[in-house]
Amino acid sequence: MDDAASGAEPIRLVLVDDHRLFRTGVRAELDQVAGAAIEVVGEADDAPRAVSVILATRPQVVLLDVHLPGGGGVEVLKQCQARAPEVRFLALSVSDAAEDVIGVIRGGARGYVTKSITGIELVDAVRRVADGDAVFSPRLAGFVLDAFSGSAAPVDEELDRLTAREREVLRLIARGYAYKEIARELVISVKTVESHVSSVLRKLQLSNRHELSRWATARRLV
Repeated sequence: MDDAASGAEPIRLVLVDDHRLFRTGVRAELDQVAGAAIEVVGEADDAPRAVSVILATRPQVVLLDVHLPGGGGVEVLKQCQARAPEVRFLALSVSDAAEDVIGVIRGGARGYVTKSITGIELVDAVRRVADGDAVFSPRLAGFVLDAFSGSAAPVDEELDRLTAREREVLRLIARGYAYKEIARELVISVKTVESHVSSVLRKLQLSNRHELSRWATARRLV
């Protein structure tokens, strides 16, 4: 018997992603899965808004994109963990980079799945996280096991200062992308790219994009 038929309360969920069309698609997928019994009680498209919505609605589960304007998913986790410890987070991202996975799990997320997931799989993942389980897309579980078994590479404190989106911009800079190309690739404005680059330069105490490229290459981020 499914949740709806049994009269169980629906899982209250907040959806955080900076692409409105993607949020609409996720809502549609959740609605189409029979007996999903998941109620979207709030949405947000950047980190500050996400924190506000989560604290106001106190959902059981937050579907959290890793790359967000205003600080990224890790910043949302940092601000919500102490103030709303009962809320459980499931990262849902296009990225399958080890540093993104490890970053949000260290931040307190209960799981990490990629956007190639099906609607049925997503509903199952949300339910499992709501029940207290940890959920990962199959190929990502190894990253987490390595990180917490001590076999992962040591934490790079300089790299950890950067948000997930700043690391993404840095990686494309190191690959030789122009600002306009980065903007197209990440679906953001050129002005936003420039803002991210300025922030990275400041945090790493570097002077120009050529130094950024050398820094990223030295850490094999390309």
